[in-house]
Amino acid sequence: MRPVSKGDTPLVAGFANYRESFDYLLDRIGIGEYQQIPLAQYCSYCERVMHTNLAVEHIEPKKGLYAKPLLKNTWSNFLLACVNCNSKKGSKRIQFNELYFPDRDNTFYAFEYSHTGTVNPRPSLNQAQKDIAQNTIDLVGLNDSIYADLTEVAKDRRTQRLNVYALALNSLEDLKSAPQNQAIHNLIVKGMLTSGYFSIWMKVFQGYPNIKNMFIDSIRGTRQSGCFDNNANPIFPHPNNDNLQLGGKI
Repeated sequence: MRPVSKGDTPLVAGFANYRESFDYLLDRIGIGEYQQIPLAQYCSYCERVMHTNLAVEHIEPKKGLYAKPLLKNTWSNFLLACVNCNSKKGSKRIQFNELYFPDRDNTFYAFEYSHTGTVNPRPSLNQAQKDIAQNTIDLVGLNDSIYADLTEVAKDRRTQRLNVYALALNSLEDLKSAPQNQAIHNLIVKGMLTSGYFSIWMKVFQGYPNIKNMFIDSIRGTRQSGCFDNNANPIFPHPNNDNLQLGGKI
């Protein structure tokens, strides 16, 4: 999960309807752009590109047994989510001390993306942190089913991660063949933006801080999170400059 900062609410008087926040969320944390040209928008949880059906996500549910109706139109309760993550999360109870969220924790540091397409707690975490990371993976179903036929167009998030991992590795070979070629650098960044899965590209290019910094600066809200240093290494815990509930756990 790409850590973000949403900043203060854009409407001092608040939102009359949560749907009004969508464009603000896109502007603050959702858009990936190259040379000021918006290229894609992303789910806050699974990081994939969503051309349509990206929606305002209520961190604490607005309906159901654990609903927090008073937070229905509250900026601090919003992220962006795809249909899969949104429906899997549903109206489950949210306990911030048992979950990591990208607007308040360094979720890039919390998870490791495998070449098998799975997302797992980072091995260097202590057991309590791993438990929280696993709770989060389960909450939105990041490792849910995979299709066996990889020749088909990817239909689920795990299959898509496999394909993007392969694309990123292929791009890494291009870079190794001409490490000083700025045109290749630019193509790699555009590849990341248009394929999604920021964390996979960050892992594959872990030995190239200049490329990673280009990734970080290309998707809004990422640098603003304060979760990366000048060499693009993760800083933790998340500084939680937005003062969100139980932020900065990692």
